[in-house]
Amino acid sequence: MIAIDTNLLVYAHREDSPWHAGAFRLIRQLAENGRLWAIPWPCIHEFLAVVTNPRIFLAPTPLRLALAQIAAWLEAPSLVLLCESSGYWEELRSLAEAARIHGGLIHDARVAALCRYHGVTELWTADRDFHRFPQLKVRYPLASP
Repeated sequence: MIAIDTNLLVYAHREDSPWHAGAFRLIRQLAENGRLWAIPWPCIHEFLAVVTNPRIFLAPTPLRLALAQIAAWLEAPSLVLLCESSGYWEELRSLAEAARIHGGLIHDARVAALCRYHGVTELWTADRDFHRFPQLKVRYPLASP
């Protein structure tokens, strides 16, 4: 199962992103191919925080449109939402200690831990900080070959 990180969600949504077309195409393919794919809940939350933020975008996405975008993704029958449950804490603790992270990187550890906990085979992202978690296979699908 492939999981999608926040930045690809933002790029797929924001038409003003230079990576919009590629990210939109990737997510559309995942949603339409019938195989399971995933979005960690923390990435949904971060997506909302980013696209509606006027400090990031001169014209931020209105909340109603951001919520509508999420609702559209949630309609994909093959989408799995990754959330914490019993056993998750040990995965997070292990990843955080092994990578010796702190501060903002805790969010990335949380995403990585959710992916590992739920058996994700690959996380698609544009965030190079995920290299800190070699236990998780990471792919940068928008990077030039």
